Amino acid sequence: MKLKPSAAKNSEALTPELESVIEARHHDPFAVLGRHATPDGAVVRSHIPGATDVRLIEADAAMRRIPDTSLFEWRGPADALPDRYQVAWRDRHGHEHTAFDPYCFPPVVSEYDLHLFAEGRHWHIYRVLGAHHCHVDGVAGVRFATWAPNAQRVSVVGDMNDWDGRAHPMRSRGASGVWELFIPGLNVGTLYKFEIRNRDSGALHTKSDPYGQRYEVRPNTASIVNPETTHDWQDQTWMQQRQEADWLSRPISVYEVHLGSWQRDAEGQFLDFRELARRMVPYVKDLGFTHIELLPISEHPLDASWGYQPVGYYAVTSRFGSADDFRYFVDYCHKHDIGVFLDWVPAHFPKDPHGLARYDGTALYEHEDPRRSEHREWGTLVFNYGRAEVKNFLLSNAVFWLEEFHIDGLRVDAVASMLYLDYSRSEGEWLPNQYGGNENLEAVEFLRELNRVTHEQCPGSLTMAEESTSWPMVSRPTYLGGLGFTLKWNMGWMNDSLEYFHLDPIHRRYHHDKLTFSMLYAFTENFVLPFSHDEVVHGKASMLYKMPGDDWQRRANLRLLYAYQFTHPGKKLMFMGCEFAQGPEWSHDQTLDWYVLDYPEHKGIQALVRELNRLYGSRTCLHFNDFDWQGFEWIDCHDAEQSVLTYLRKRDDEFLVIVLNFTPVTRHNYRIGVPQPGYYHEILNTDATMFGGGNVGNGGGVDAETFPWMGHPCSINVTLPPLAAVVFSLTAD
Repeated sequence: MKLKPSAAKNSEALTPELESVIEARHHDPFAVLGRHATPDGAVVRSHIPGATDVRLIEADAAMRRIPDTSLFEWRGPADALPDRYQVAWRDRHGHEHTAFDPYCFPPVVSEYDLHLFAEGRHWHIYRVLGAHHCHVDGVAGVRFATWAPNAQRVSVVGDMNDWDGRAHPMRSRGASGVWELFIPGLNVGTLYKFEIRNRDSGALHTKSDPYGQRYEVRPNTASIVNPETTHDWQDQTWMQQRQEADWLSRPISVYEVHLGSWQRDAEGQFLDFRELARRMVPYVKDLGFTHIELLPISEHPLDASWGYQPVGYYAVTSRFGSADDFRYFVDYCHKHDIGVFLDWVPAHFPKDPHGLARYDGTALYEHEDPRRSEHREWGTLVFNYGRAEVKNFLLSNAVFWLEEFHIDGLRVDAVASMLYLDYSRSEGEWLPNQYGGNENLEAVEFLRELNRVTHEQCPGSLTMAEESTSWPMVSRPTYLGGLGFTLKWNMGWMNDSLEYFHLDPIHRRYHHDKLTFSMLYAFTENFVLPFSHDEVVHGKASMLYKMPGDDWQRRANLRLLYAYQFTHPGKKLMFMGCEFAQGPEWSHDQTLDWYVLDYPEHKGIQALVRELNRLYGSRTCLHFNDFDWQGFEWIDCHDAEQSVLTYLRKRDDEFLVIVLNFTPVTRHNYRIGVPQPGYYHEILNTDATMFGGGNVGNGGGVDAETFPWMGHPCSINVTLPPLAAVVFSLTAD
């Protein structure tokens, strides 16, 4: 490279300001680097660690090194350079480089964006913060931006600068706490992090991008500049119908999935999103589920967390492919009339050093006081919901998943831990709110705003609360004082049901209220009845081995439990593997035991789940009034002595008679009151041979007698199979 002498004869002395740039301490590098007017014209400064010589392309002039530094400067006439100019340099290895100077570009984040972000109302802040390939003044490159209000200096580090924080210090946007830098010439695929120097301690922290949309495969932790999507969505019909549908009165039956352990390839490696879609959707559709719910797929460093300790809130985990691969998965589901829900984790985040914890050297996303900031039980940190920028981070993230990936709903994890300041804390380990109570008022307002924003911005999307306490009006509108969720998991029903079924049938007569109690509150919320992943891990046993008795009784109990779930008011959820009665507990390290489907006993339970879904979806009386007393009526809830429940599910003139026998005793001549005369078809019997039962039943149906019973004008005299559910209908199926 032939160099002309610099236009400047003498350089400035090495001032403290220049020293702070060289040592990467300067809070405002744009005040020193780049082009600046002087009384004699202009000065240009470039700080390029490792450069041996530097040249200004447009001025065709060498820049002069300030002795013993990597700082170069040029002085000359103001009109010698265009607004956007290039520098060329040779590194210590003799390699030559040419690029536009990052420090000759204007600010790239608008004041309006900063204003909305500071107020916590920028629903698309993920399009501003983070890393985005773009053009500025016709020059291609990557715009970086991050929020670190307590930093003295923030730099972009990565494979473009040998991870050297001196090379690309960012522009401070003042009181907003945002730092930004446009680096020309970078492309998608660039590895990067942010190096942050705390202004009080001077400590350095190298952090992954909180708004990064792609990460390296664990255990590596760098963020990656993600390309713009090229996916061509084909689900317009689904999205339009979703927006117009009355979800309250429609069947919702959810298949909950952990993608890493549902199935794997022949070598035991993860399947990608596209292959998962092609395998999973036909299976789920055949079984009759309406939705798939995915355990969290935000980037997370530890497989054993199942996704519930995310670091990359805006990044689809690299375990299963790219963001567009995941769009393909959702699109494929929608094209086959399967909805997609996503587990979402705004309650806490892990302490991994490359993540959100003490992001700028201070408690930024979390509280400073450990009595507010930590979930010691989980080893995680709690978000500071009262800080506008933190709240915006989460609200924008919810919109991100719903809007960018066409997700149909978010199941919000661990809501109870958000609502209560003393959640899983002993006396002295928590701080009361301003009124002396244990309610987390900031979290309450955040959840209300979450539901307002998502329902307004993403019409037809649902939100579901995993909330295990009696907090009132979780699924009631915010304008009525509720939290605004669409649905709430019925953890009380789940716990009571499993406790009851765990009992030896001989003792069940003394605990009949475990089954009847749910109807005292069944319509106070819009409930989902969940048998989720949490019930089949950590020594709780699989669904099959929660049941008492010998192998036959276990399977019969499980069939009865599932029939109870699908005929009880409320939407339905079942974790993968439960549909065919997997024996061992679920393990994230290995796939489901698909081989058990070679055995008729397990295939029979799968066949029952298929039939329950079909019945639930085809009979409107089983789903139309899931949240209303008009859809349910007890026939007899008092037969504790024989451990039998009978009830009606209704819609207008349509009704079904459900009879549940919770003992291994066949009961002949059991009389049940019914609303009308006629022939009652036995449309479901969980003891049928096709489901693995003993085929005790009623020969296809029974005639009603004009014999009043249990407050009804007619009655039927039936045989109740052992540990079985029987469903009768006036109309054949």
